[in-house]
Amino acid sequence: MTAQDHARPQTSLHARHRAVLPDWLALYYDDPIEITHGEGRHVWDGDGNCYLDFFGGILTTMTAHALPEVTKAVSEQAQRILHTSSLYLDRPMVELAERIAAVSGIPDARVFFTTSGTEANDTALLLATTHRRSNQILALRNSYHGRSFSAIGITGNRSWSPTSLSPLQTLYVHGGVRTRGPYAALDDDAFIAACTEDLADMLGQTGGEVAALIAEPVQGVGGFTSPPDGLLAAYRELLREHGVLWISDEVQTGWGRTGDHFWGWQAHDQAGPPDILTFAKGIGNGMSIGGVVARAEVMNCLRANSISTFGGSPVTMAAGNANLNYLLEHDLQGNARRVGGLLLERLRAVAAGLGIVREVRGRGLMIGVELVHPHTDTPAPQAAALVLEVAREHGLLLGKGGGHATSSVLRVAPPLTLTVAEAEEGAAILERALRTADTELGGRSER
Repeated sequence: MTAQDHARPQTSLHARHRAVLPDWLALYYDDPIEITHGEGRHVWDGDGNCYLDFFGGILTTMTAHALPEVTKAVSEQAQRILHTSSLYLDRPMVELAERIAAVSGIPDARVFFTTSGTEANDTALLLATTHRRSNQILALRNSYHGRSFSAIGITGNRSWSPTSLSPLQTLYVHGGVRTRGPYAALDDDAFIAACTEDLADMLGQTGGEVAALIAEPVQGVGGFTSPPDGLLAAYRELLREHGVLWISDEVQTGWGRTGDHFWGWQAHDQAGPPDILTFAKGIGNGMSIGGVVARAEVMNCLRANSISTFGGSPVTMAAGNANLNYLLEHDLQGNARRVGGLLLERLRAVAAGLGIVREVRGRGLMIGVELVHPHTDTPAPQAAALVLEVAREHGLLLGKGGGHATSSVLRVAPPLTLTVAEAEEGAAILERALRTADTELGGRSER
């Protein structure tokens, strides 16, 4: 440290952040925290406080913080070579691509690696629009697909779509939110029929010249909402009649997080796999990995050169291979189903007597708790903000999301190695935070 450094005023990291980074770069908490290190399902902040992590860096630390198998693979690869680019053969990239192609469920699959889910969805849109020679895209209302110009253009969640300008013509369809909207009162079969009839009508008006439908099997940023099982299969049958492609955005649902299935689309597998699948987040366990899987006919439709400077880098691919090994060898999908099921039921029991909780929903370790003004259907973002603050005070980190231009849904998505004891500990803290918010906002808890 230099004499100049000693003379410089000691400004908080938060103030320094605000001075040099965009105003629209969101931070959690009234007094934002710096996470300095982690281990397992726990992280520590710059003041030495320990937290049980129920958000995993936005569902990215999928397996565990500082997982030895992953950190060892990264270290060993970094000591050999850090970067080459996709212009050269890359053994770890080929190996991971082979494994992802095999588990994707897509026949004759090809894999292209990117550095993020946004970039993966951009690539999927490029493939679909090129293959179909159309810039028309169907997307679900309340959806989120990334922050690039084209991804924002297909994002149906208005709070994450800052511009109406887009290179695409996007048409939004029903189905992503089961318990709100014009079809909410219908039973599942009638809901699927109504949504499919609406899609058929829309396709009739476009003449069927649509490139693709892109859908998250469980809407992540939208608040962990999902359609009834089978809706996307019904859509798939209708799309196939018109030659329209199906893109399954598995950035948050992939790799077994939902417990019942390895991919979210498998809850709708009556019509077979999607034409294009996008992934990111969890496979790198914190490393920047995204990618696209598509059948060869679609992937190979581009008639121009392309590369990825950082997609498929040796270090990130080494992390992905090690993480996938651990995931499969330790049946983390099964753990997500078992522990997630217990956590879901525990949170539903907590919510039963609280006026601010409208719904507890989810699959596996992907759980949403929707908060409202007491005993109404009106979203309450202030309740979610309060719960996050109280939970943090007692050692639990959560996420937020939701539709209706509000963040009124608590997002619970711990690493997939979560233990039963940790699930119970987190549920107890969350119960305390929910009861505090319920009392402060006039919900008059029944217990």
